[in-house]
Amino acid sequence: MDDLKKLIREIPDYPKPGILFYDLTTLLKDPAGFHSLVDQLCAHYEGTKVDLVAGMEARGFIFAPALAYRLNAGFVPIRKPKKLPGKVASVTYQLEYGTDSMEIHEDAIKPGQRVLICDDLLATGGTAAAAVKLVQQLGGKVAGAAFAVELSFLNGRAKLPGIDVFSLLTYDK
Repeated sequence: MDDLKKLIREIPDYPKPGILFYDLTTLLKDPAGFHSLVDQLCAHYEGTKVDLVAGMEARGFIFAPALAYRLNAGFVPIRKPKKLPGKVASVTYQLEYGTDSMEIHEDAIKPGQRVLICDDLLATGGTAAAAVKLVQQLGGKVAGAAFAVELSFLNGRAKLPGIDVFSLLTYDK
């Protein structure tokens, strides 16, 4: 895991002073690093029934299709408002300073389908919890939640009770 962490650029004071930003683009451009990350995320779900992998806009769109391909599952995008052309289900969730919303096509998930939620980063857990609500709202069963990176000091897992949360790389502060 340390080899993968070495590929992640740390940018202090971005997007605002006091925040340390973990830039995954430097890992993504490394063929061996990206391959290893996808392989290791998928290895956690071997033997788990996954029908769909749902990726959250925007960086979840990088990882979720790769996992879906390797797990022989379909990919479903969870988007910001007004980005999907069909009828949508929507959920609004709390941010540190305000609210945000996410949408999914109403017909994206059939009742009973097992959905793996995937994003690049688990921080406070608000986005992931909103994705869980959308999946459940459409009758899907959450098969797990996969993240490339987790900022464990922000305790995002607490917002995902009963969900198999797997993060490949963890930062404790």
